[in-house]
Order: sequence, then structure tokens, then C-alpha cells
Amino acid sequence: MSNFWRSIVIFCFGGAVGTIFGVALGFFIFPYVFPPPPAFEQLTEADRSPLKASGTFIHANPSDPVHWGRGKVSVYERTVFLEPDFEVGPGPAYHVYLVPKAGIRNEAAVKDAMYIDLGGLRAFKGSQRYAIPAGVNLKDYPSVVIWCERFGVLISPADLAAR
Repeated sequence: MSNFWRSIVIFCFGGAVGTIFGVALGFFIFPYVFPPPPAFEQLTEADRSPLKASGTFIHANPSDPVHWGRGKVSVYERTVFLEPDFEVGPGPAYHVYLVPKAGIRNEAAVKDAMYIDLGGLRAFKGSQRYAIPAGVNLKDYPSVVIWCERFGVLISPADLAAR
């Protein structure tokens, strides 16, 4: 192979590897550099049905400095409400789950459960509300979990205490 074609192959290979590396790095860096603004959602009168349970998000794995959460969560008859003090470390594709297990502390406990996905997290800090689908018996779901869909990682669990 001539030097010209060798240079073309090396250039194309380097461009492909560089593009893949750049996209992968973007998935990790983008949420840290450009986080969404804090949320300031309020509960509506329809959301303020009787308070069923509440809890506090915890840092499930203290040896992991990236995946953490804190703040309170309130569960009403039709709504999960992340309180104004809610905050998690930034990352891609976070979701809010209702999980039918208590004491969630690792990924396996969530992956093995028939959780209910309430939707994507809209901000890494601040108050947010998520509708609970009709027919869900909240007594069967003693945990609310923030979960990274993209990488299958537990971000922060909250054990719920009935009210």
C-alpha cells in the first residue's frame, strides 16, 4: 500500500475513534457543564390529596462520589413530589421509579423488581411532581428511587414511611 492510501486509512480511523471518544465523553461531561436549571414546581389542589407517605433520599454508596442524592420526597394519592430541598449529582437519563421493595441500597434490588417508571427527572435540584398511574396501590411501593436509565445505576433511594 502506498503512503497516500496509508495516510487516508489512518486519517479515517483516527477520525472514527476520535468521534466515538468525543460522543462518549459528551455523555459524561455534558450534564456537569450544562445542567438544567433548578425546578420550582408546585403542587396543585388536585395533587394535594391525602399524604400517604414521605421519605428522604440518601447516598446509597458513600464510596461512590458521583452517584448521590439528598432531600425529601412526599407521596400523595396521585402524585410523587420531590420537595424543594431535593438534589442529585448530575448525569444522563435519570428517571423516578416507584419500587416494590424496601431498603433499596444497590442496583440488583431495582433490576429484579417490577418498578413503575414515573418519567425522566426534569432537573437535578428543586421541587418536581410526577403523576402516579391510576390503579397503583401505594402500600405495595415502599421506595422511591432515582435511577440512571442509560447506565443502569442506582443514583439515590428513599425509603417511604406511611402517614
